[in-house]
Amino acid sequence: MSKAKSISPFSSIKQIASAIKSKQISSVELTNIYLERLKTLGKEHHAVAQMTEELALKQAQKADNSEPKSILHGIPFGVKDLFAVQGYKTRWGSLGHEDQEFPYNATAVNKLFDVGAVLVAKLEMIELAGGGNYNSPAASRSGACLCAWDKNRWAGGSSSGSGAATALGCVAFSLGTETSGSILCPTAFNGDTGLRPTYGRVSRFGAMALAWTHDKIGPICRSADDCEIILRTIAGQDSLDPTTISSPMNLRPQAKKPVIGLMKQDFAKFKADECEKAYNDAIKIFQKLGYEVADVQMIEKPYGTAVSIIVNAEGASAHEHFIRSDRLKLVSDKTQMAGLAASLTVPATDYLWALRFRAEALEANALWDKCDCIFMPTFYHPAVSATETFDVSFANLGGGNEGPANLLGWPAIGFPIGFENGSPLGGQILCPAYGESTCLQVAKDFQRETAFHLKHPPEALA
Repeated sequence: MSKAKSISPFSSIKQIASAIKSKQISSVELTNIYLERLKTLGKEHHAVAQMTEELALKQAQKADNSEPKSILHGIPFGVKDLFAVQGYKTRWGSLGHEDQEFPYNATAVNKLFDVGAVLVAKLEMIELAGGGNYNSPAASRSGACLCAWDKNRWAGGSSSGSGAATALGCVAFSLGTETSGSILCPTAFNGDTGLRPTYGRVSRFGAMALAWTHDKIGPICRSADDCEIILRTIAGQDSLDPTTISSPMNLRPQAKKPVIGLMKQDFAKFKADECEKAYNDAIKIFQKLGYEVADVQMIEKPYGTAVSIIVNAEGASAHEHFIRSDRLKLVSDKTQMAGLAASLTVPATDYLWALRFRAEALEANALWDKCDCIFMPTFYHPAVSATETFDVSFANLGGGNEGPANLLGWPAIGFPIGFENGSPLGGQILCPAYGESTCLQVAKDFQRETAFHLKHPPEALA
């Protein structure tokens, strides 16, 4: 960026906003830089579903000719290709939805447009967000989305393109979604910082439904500070989504340092020496900063079984017409195709049990009597192979156990805590419902003391 040597494609939102405001760089210049990176790095990593170049340049020109509306004024971003954007296809990562287009914008997209942000691309994703329990990284329109740090590795799912494009400096930030791991996985694999908000914090209107009682929308950024800026912008009640939270969001940090809970980890079983060191080093940093730690244990219940049943049943309802159509044969991953077909046979008794169990699972909130948040590795190793099936590659990955987190709508923030063989290792802070302020406080403190989030893929710096 010749006009603003202090600004790079990896600069923080605050740095970019300051450069735009002081006219060191224009939004049009910035947008063209990100567009060029999307056309090269983004497409090489199969992270781009569709460029929105015409819209982006119009929005950037408008931003340059108007007074700043917010800190995001004129800043380019990308969205997972399950968000409706008027005038562009919304294909849900699926070859069976090639011609799908909606005559409106998703609420989260509109909120970003309202403050002057510039949409440069729709980003690739796992087909139908993986609702059929896929088994291959290539379960996508564009094939396997490749990790920002190593093209032999997978970028994660289902928000694959959002994770890779953000880490590659192809966008200033992006939006992803999570039903069960789809923000935290690509965040960990690509060395991003990603926030999964409390269920209902962000309107899902205009975003593809996978499981109505589980789906969440959140930012994938390069720092916790950036995540906070995006969350403040997109959160809030929406009459178009009756599940949104009505109470205001309070992101003020606690005066007293939160107590961090630590659960037993089995590093030895997965031969995770590097992750164990990174995890223990992070704990020392938290203690140095004045955080107390406490050993905690999650109540063991069949949380995963309940999540699977709910996702299968609700996903079958959301996509019934597609599943029953000949277009189902266009699904890339045959395991997922079979899973989608089988989801139509989930017994009502099983689904109702899972919903009743969710109420029973509220007992897990007793955990928060002993701590304010939990710190754990997201996975014990870096991103898995981009060519192996998951039944092979995930067997050796290991990682922290979120237990009832997605079932009960708990928020979490993922961020890099170290490296193994040149690829990022991810950690996360997990909090009780409505605890985004604690997630952000702890992650921001960690990132003020470390530089893992400031490291970028060598290929992206060339």
